[in-house]
Amino acid sequence: MPVRLHMCKICSIFAANLKTMENERYLQLLSEKFPNAQSVITELINLRAILSLPKGTEHFVSDLHGESSAFIHMIKNASGVVRKKVDEVYGEGQGTKGLSEEEKRAICALIYYPDERLELIKKYYEHPTLSLSHEGGEPQGGYIDLFTQNAQISNLPTLEDWYRTRLHQIIHVARAVTIKYSRSKVHRLLPKDYAYIIGELLHESHLEQHDRQTYYNAIFDAIIETGCADQLIIAVSYLIHSLTIDKLHIVGDIFDRGPGASKILDVLSTIRDYDIQWGNHDIEWMGAMAGNLALLATVLRVSIRYANIETLEEGYGINLLPLANFAMTTYGDDPCTIWQTKDFENNPRLTRSAQLMAKMHKAISIIQFKLEGQTVLRHPEWKMDHRAILGELTQANGQWSWHGQPLLDNNLPTVDPADPYALSAEEKDLMDQLWRSFRKSEKMQRHLKMLYEHGSLYMVRNGFLLYHAAIPLNADGTFAEAEVCGERVSGKALMDRTDEVIRMAYYGEGKAKEDALDYMLYLWEGEFSPLYNKDKMTTFERYFLADKATWTEQKGAYFSLADDEWVCRHILEEFGLDPKNGRIINGHVPVRTIKGETPMRANGKRFVIDGGFSKPYQEKTGIAGYTLIYNSHGIQLVEHESFESREQAILSGSDIHNRTLLQDFSDHRIRIKDTDKGKELLEQIHWLEQLLHAYRSGAMRERC
Repeated sequence: MPVRLHMCKICSIFAANLKTMENERYLQLLSEKFPNAQSVITELINLRAILSLPKGTEHFVSDLHGESSAFIHMIKNASGVVRKKVDEVYGEGQGTKGLSEEEKRAICALIYYPDERLELIKKYYEHPTLSLSHEGGEPQGGYIDLFTQNAQISNLPTLEDWYRTRLHQIIHVARAVTIKYSRSKVHRLLPKDYAYIIGELLHESHLEQHDRQTYYNAIFDAIIETGCADQLIIAVSYLIHSLTIDKLHIVGDIFDRGPGASKILDVLSTIRDYDIQWGNHDIEWMGAMAGNLALLATVLRVSIRYANIETLEEGYGINLLPLANFAMTTYGDDPCTIWQTKDFENNPRLTRSAQLMAKMHKAISIIQFKLEGQTVLRHPEWKMDHRAILGELTQANGQWSWHGQPLLDNNLPTVDPADPYALSAEEKDLMDQLWRSFRKSEKMQRHLKMLYEHGSLYMVRNGFLLYHAAIPLNADGTFAEAEVCGERVSGKALMDRTDEVIRMAYYGEGKAKEDALDYMLYLWEGEFSPLYNKDKMTTFERYFLADKATWTEQKGAYFSLADDEWVCRHILEEFGLDPKNGRIINGHVPVRTIKGETPMRANGKRFVIDGGFSKPYQEKTGIAGYTLIYNSHGIQLVEHESFESREQAILSGSDIHNRTLLQDFSDHRIRIKDTDKGKELLEQIHWLEQLLHAYRSGAMRERC
């Protein structure tokens, strides 16, 4: 036998033996959890039963941009799913089963906001002569579950009767929601103190109809008499919230524009199962939170520009007084005309502080341009020298210009023509203070950890490929190659390497961490960044140059090619998905429905679900966001109208009006066995069967 063949045979035998040893070790570890054949059999029965259940409902949203009120309401009403369940249970109209529209709104309002709604109800019963009108005299409708507008106060039910009615109703809705889940899963979501009672109410009894109703009524009476009705209503409402959204996917951009990004993350921390595919605005904030000073300045600039300092000051406790003091000292006599915040004239809250905000805006912008220039010049491999703009400015006779174009603002007292990127001593001290404030914000650091633990650059799940913005492409549709911290990569490898570098910026050490943290700036504005993918970010030009031709940002080839089906199939194949049945979901680019654009692209291979959650975008989109829903029946794409307010939802039962754009239903019920979770369970079943065989064959000894 030739030596080479002999060695190959030895290697093959060694590999087989190693695999056998690994398998045995795994079975030994598995036996610690399942110590005997009966425990294995019980788990096998449980897993096989779970495989037959309908899949849970997944919700996909993107580009929340700090609109916490609309997002929180969307979570509570599950993008209209809760209302549909109420309609299924109570039908239409005033028949024996059906309830009026007013009653159904009341049930929904109680499920959405149980704590606040209960407080309102009890307040009314304590003071039944309270005014029922708005300040303007229009009917409030705030107590629509207590009376109709024509009802007399003397005809109101007692509070006990109200409790009894509402408990019956929300239990019926909860049954409709929980029916496709195993009892064990439902039980895990129940509060310990009320798990038994709610379990009894949710699951059908073996008793006859009359006896069963008597039994349930006795439970309700006991709940009310012992003062537990509020806790039960709240617990069941939260259970409905948890199960109507089995899995939540946020396809990027929690931050910027709106005031409530920190509130969104607070709510996410209470949700059982969610993931985030980072967007460019998330990376901007993550880089700032981790210590990239150029991005820290960017976060401040964007927040001030859009008059959104609540997230910084109230959400994270960031002290902006040092920036205000620096701005007043440096630009005290400067009118800062071009630095007024967006829409300040229509924002009464800003009228008194408009001048101070403008000065702060200018101060942090100049610092940002300096820090960006420093970072870009440290990394010539980025090929972004053209974005080190301050070094291209010239000054003559007290006038600044850029490539012959005069600047709209010539007062740049902190820019040294001999060393334009150097921070002054005062600017250095300011950035030190701001970074300390970021670093010491417990909530900010906790949220940063959440973004890393639940986030990724992309995700493959149940035939969907999720990413926020783009996969960089060449003009011919092939994957563009780029250097990512020393490695030249393209396609999936580019996304994987970028994800690795983003994590290194937080978890890494030494020079690798420093370079990765710098690279977060490239991801924010770099040409081959999968989160930006334009030739440049013209922030400086938009502030300083009157010629709008200089403002142009050329999008990468992806944004024109990804509407072609063959390109989407090519991308899906690259990520190991079936090009025929797979789909891409991303956001980033608002869908201008008022101009006839559609979120469904590439013959249904790609969904763009940025519909304008953020109010500043709603004039462009004409709507207020999308939710893609994937349940056991198939896919639905839901379009949202603007959310009025949380207060009105509590008082009058107002809701987000939703319109279903697409219903792509499967010809068979989609079971857990058909999902990625099903594949994991089948793998577990395989190993449990191996363990059972080992017990029965005597290869492994059972334990009590």
